[in-house]
Amino acid sequence: MEEHHGAEICTWKYEPPYNIYGWLPWEQMKGLGVEFGDPEIRRQQYAALLDDGGMLCGFAQFFPLEGVTRLGIGMKPELCGHGRGAAFVAAIVQEALRRKPENEVDLEVLTWNSRAIRAYQRAGFTITDLYERQTPDGMMPFYCMVYQPGGDGEADGPEREPSTEGP
Repeated sequence: MEEHHGAEICTWKYEPPYNIYGWLPWEQMKGLGVEFGDPEIRRQQYAALLDDGGMLCGFAQFFPLEGVTRLGIGMKPELCGHGRGAAFVAAIVQEALRRKPENEVDLEVLTWNSRAIRAYQRAGFTITDLYERQTPDGMMPFYCMVYQPGGDGEADGPEREPSTEGP
C-alpha cells in the first residue's frame, strides 16, 4: 500500500451503521503513527486492492499473530452491497496464504454485519467463536471466522478478482 492509498482510504464515508468502519483523517493517522499511517506498519501489514484500471477498490491488513494471519478488510464504500464481496475476500485470502502458507487465516466481524458475514462464508470462512471487544462505540459482540479451504464454495463475483499491491 502506498501513502496516497492510505490518504484516500481516510476519505471514505460509509453509511450508518457501517460508519463505524471509518478512519481518522489522514494527517491525524500519520501524526499518531497508527495503522497504515505508520510507514513501517503500512509496508509490513497492508496491501491496496486495485481494479483493472489501477483504481483503489479496497485494502487488506495481514495482521501477524502466532500461527495465524488475522485479516482486516475494507472495501470502497460505493462498491459495497453489490455482490462482489466473496471474490474480493477470496483474493485477499490467496494473498495471505501466499505470504504465510503455514498460517491459519482468520478475521473478526461484528455480529450485526450480516452483509460481510455472508461474503466471508461464501469465500470459505466459518464462525468459530463469539466474544466482546472494545470499539469506538463501546463493547460490542464479534464473531471470529476461520478460513476453511474448500469450505462453503468458490467466491461468486466478477470474473477477475482485484489484485493486491504490497510486499
